[in-house]
Amino acid sequence: MDNSISNEEFSRIYGLSDNRDWKIDKARSLDSKPNPVKCLYRPFDFRYMLYGSYAFDYHRPSLNDQLQENNVGLIFTRQTKENFSVFISSIPLGQHKIATPYDGSYAAALYLYSKDNSLYGLESKKMKLNVKSEISKKISKISKIFKLEFSDESVVKKDGFLVAIDIIDYAYGVLYSPAYRKKYAEFLKSDFPRVPYPKDAETFWKLVKLGGELRQLHLLESPLLKKSITTYPKAGDNLVARKIVSKDWELYDANKCLGRIWINDEQYIDAIPLIAWEFYIGGYQPAQKWLKDRVGRTLTLDDIRHYQKIIVALKETDRLMQEIDQAWKP
Repeated sequence: MDNSISNEEFSRIYGLSDNRDWKIDKARSLDSKPNPVKCLYRPFDFRYMLYGSYAFDYHRPSLNDQLQENNVGLIFTRQTKENFSVFISSIPLGQHKIATPYDGSYAAALYLYSKDNSLYGLESKKMKLNVKSEISKKISKISKIFKLEFSDESVVKKDGFLVAIDIIDYAYGVLYSPAYRKKYAEFLKSDFPRVPYPKDAETFWKLVKLGGELRQLHLLESPLLKKSITTYPKAGDNLVARKIVSKDWELYDANKCLGRIWINDEQYIDAIPLIAWEFYIGGYQPAQKWLKDRVGRTLTLDDIRHYQKIIVALKETDRLMQEIDQAWKP
């Protein structure tokens, strides 16, 4: 950032203003330099932000520092005016309303990292699993696998081991069960979600598999995302000139439930499944909200490809939720 310009000019250029907890003059006087970091802003919506107190009034280092390591974090609501929501991230969170525009989201990292001096006087990182030992031990007993591997590398699965990510995947699968959400609907409006223990090993591993597929989809890491199900057939300036409202959506094949969204008068994204277009994650419809947030912008080829991945992820999420209900019986 250019410190030669006045605070007033700085405010005008970057659209920043003082608030109760953050002051331009104080932030610009800090010795630390702003660090651009890729953050999760909303489901499937990534932004680059100047991480740290330079640009954030509450940058929540106790959480976001953890998510700059080899880690994942569950995002959920405690109480909300919207439908219950849960999501996942492997990068820092760019704001506190990830799941719904009305109520704050909570997050919990799988691992907690701390810095400490090693025996050789060098700075090293120590980590621990952010799951109570009695929980991991009970799940280990139910799963009938007694080899526990909770090292840093266990973010990646290992055959023959119960690893930390398996616990996340099981919980993620349960929390995406429509039957679970229906049964505990009233509770989920007023408190943190609680995940019941699996009934048996077979149920546990089925949900680990399905929850793991969901996790990969929501992190946009799934191999299913390599093949697009939508098209972008017309060349043009790629400017999102429409407001992305109901009149910009066209359901052209009612039998197959396929539609297209017009981004301007000449260009559209085609063959979007209606289930993906209308799909909710908490208070957001990601297929619509992602485009609405880019009205007035020119989409790059990477943007278009990213959007096509979102559509696949939403369609597959709906499919997996139905499979999860078959595996998890309340």
